[in-house]
Amino acid sequence: MKKHLILVIFSLIGGSLFAQPLDKEAAESAKKQVIAEWKAQMSAIYDQAYQEHIIRRDGLQLGLGYFIRGAEPAGGRSLWISMHGGGNAPKETNDQQWENQIYLYQPQGIYVAPRAPWDDWDMWFKAPIDSLFQDLITMMIVKENINPDKVYIMGYSAGGDGVWRLAPRLADHWAAAAMMAGHPGDVGLRNLVNTPFTIWVGALDSAYDRNKEVQKRGKEMDELSQSVPGKYIHETHIVAGKGHWMDQVDTAAVSWMQRYTRDAHPQQIIWTQEECLRNAFYWVSLPPSVKPMRGNTFEAKIEGNTITIDKMDYDEVVIWLDDDMVELSQPVTIQYDGRTLFRQVVERTEESMRQSIYERKDPSFCFPANVTISKDMTAEDTGVEEIEASLLWRDDIRRIEAYDLQGHTLCSTTQRDEYLRFAQKYGCIHIIRLHFDNFSKVETRK
Repeated sequence: MKKHLILVIFSLIGGSLFAQPLDKEAAESAKKQVIAEWKAQMSAIYDQAYQEHIIRRDGLQLGLGYFIRGAEPAGGRSLWISMHGGGNAPKETNDQQWENQIYLYQPQGIYVAPRAPWDDWDMWFKAPIDSLFQDLITMMIVKENINPDKVYIMGYSAGGDGVWRLAPRLADHWAAAAMMAGHPGDVGLRNLVNTPFTIWVGALDSAYDRNKEVQKRGKEMDELSQSVPGKYIHETHIVAGKGHWMDQVDTAAVSWMQRYTRDAHPQQIIWTQEECLRNAFYWVSLPPSVKPMRGNTFEAKIEGNTITIDKMDYDEVVIWLDDDMVELSQPVTIQYDGRTLFRQVVERTEESMRQSIYERKDPSFCFPANVTISKDMTAEDTGVEEIEASLLWRDDIRRIEAYDLQGHTLCSTTQRDEYLRFAQKYGCIHIIRLHFDNFSKVETRK
């Protein structure tokens, strides 16, 4: 009993320590430690899969054939996931397609050709493949020290079908994507706003109207890039004189893709749920109480310290923040539907880092701060009213006192500049009492 009691007390103390606010320098140091601890724990979990070259999950298995080429650069090697063709065919046929894919492309870095868990026409976009690929990426992060911002996906024929689906579905994972000789079906492409995408098909590849459908989707990407200047980077290649097999002309896609690095914290995100539902995308996630449906959309952009939500088909979301996205020592404003939902300093905590990296399994998604937003809330719901800036500059101000939310004195000074230096360094919500010649005023300051 005593042992259990001690463990509970230690856990509570540890949790409270993790929730303590951090300044920028302390947060950067804590993040390195959190990522190192996470890698060590994940490495042990993936020992067997790494040794066997087989990832297992929920009764399925993803066999891995791969090569490592070139010296490891600073920041880690790139990872290339290359999906084979085949489909609704005997196992032996798909095994042969897998064997071909292992040797089909030769990029520098770690080139992985996985064996699809099924022998079916939709072998690369059944819902469980998303989790298997996320396991593959995590394993390579912790076992091979890959750069999580240089992960590429590509595929030929049935593998190209998979790219059409997985490139938008898991767009926040990819540095770039390449589709070869696949059929797009009814896939939506708007999630690719930050993911470079190259499309290849033979002009004579008329089975299932692949050539015509791919050409249509190429034009759709043209329109998307025109609607959002500087976004939807793409190329479309309709290879003249080639049928389903393009005689490896498409290998040019490798050099095109490797020019790009993932922006894990983009200034704009567009996220529409596809057939495989997800609870997170780039810097937004859904609380456990929110159940997504196909077609649900979230769109937002960051400008300075303001996040504007243009579309939100959820009652509540969590916005994750880092110092390269906004200035966390200053109030962050979140707006939706013409209203200000939130305006407040968001504190950096180790708790936020731990929660995000263990949920997302990606060091680039280790966020030091987060805030939960409801579409029906207003900034007043926080109970915070920012002091009028003009009060601080009145000539008759005599003393400024600052207290934390528990009433402890943080600063007491007659010098305005001294208080402003304190407030900039403290960076958290506090109570301020201003003493003037004939009155005093108490406000909450951000």
